[in-house]
Amino acid sequence: MEQKHIPISWDEYFMGIALLSAKRSKDPNTQVGACIVDRFNKVVSIGYNGMPRGIDENKISWSKGEGLDSKYLYVCHAEMNAILNIRDGTRLRDTILYVTLYPCNECAKAIIQTGISEVVYLENKYAGTTMTKASALLFELAHIKVRKYVGELIDVILK
Repeated sequence: MEQKHIPISWDEYFMGIALLSAKRSKDPNTQVGACIVDRFNKVVSIGYNGMPRGIDENKISWSKGEGLDSKYLYVCHAEMNAILNIRDGTRLRDTILYVTLYPCNECAKAIIQTGISEVVYLENKYAGTTMTKASALLFELAHIKVRKYVGELIDVILK
């Protein structure tokens, strides 16, 4: 008897897009991807963590160093890139952000300001930090729904 094909869920599909987007990051330690979708399950933007457009990435450190040698001074986070990559005046009110890493407090502020109503994250490796605690408080105060992704992880094979 032939087995019926069961398509992946919307959560699996959109987190898969976020995971694939993360593959564009040149960060040697943490590749993060994001995907924003509207209420019709239409992808409205994607992003990954990387240097700002036009910056020669070979002239800036990708290390966690100190002072001007710290990547944290230069890298745009995946969530911020997804927000900034919006085209044609699309509004983000009532959209869902799928992201592979729990948003930092700076990205949380941008998420709130743009009207994104839900955040679905894959992992929260900085859960105990002040930055992540601040994000959680901001989301709570702004009534942003936040949930951990619980679907299957989709293997995307690139050749």
